[in-house]
Amino acid sequence: MTDATGGTDPNAVDFVRFCYRRRRVGWPELYDEMCSVANRGLYLGYDVDDLAGLGIGFSLFGMPALAGLTARVMAEEYALRRPVAVVITPDSPVVEIRTAPKPPQDDPRDEGTFDIPIRLAMVPSGA
Repeated sequence: MTDATGGTDPNAVDFVRFCYRRRRVGWPELYDEMCSVANRGLYLGYDVDDLAGLGIGFSLFGMPALAGLTARVMAEEYALRRPVAVVITPDSPVVEIRTAPKPPQDDPRDEGTFDIPIRLAMVPSGA
């Protein structure tokens, strides 16, 4: 999982990041996702053997290093999330819009309407 300079292979880090972004879950579930991605060749077409060349081992022997790399990538991804800032500001003054008063309307009864209430009767319908 390390290159000649002692650092981690960038493709190995990208593989773990790719899997983490597919399913944002913790270590045991993320290991399952990495196995699934490797078996299907979903990351750049790399299969399990190609990933072993990068230092990604899925055996019990390679699991501690893979867990450490996963923890590092998860911490980096968590740090990249946008922080939420809450700013408390004083209330802005309320602007009141005044309109001209409406002219008085005539009584609607003067327009030829009648004061007789409408009555509805229930009638059974035949089927």
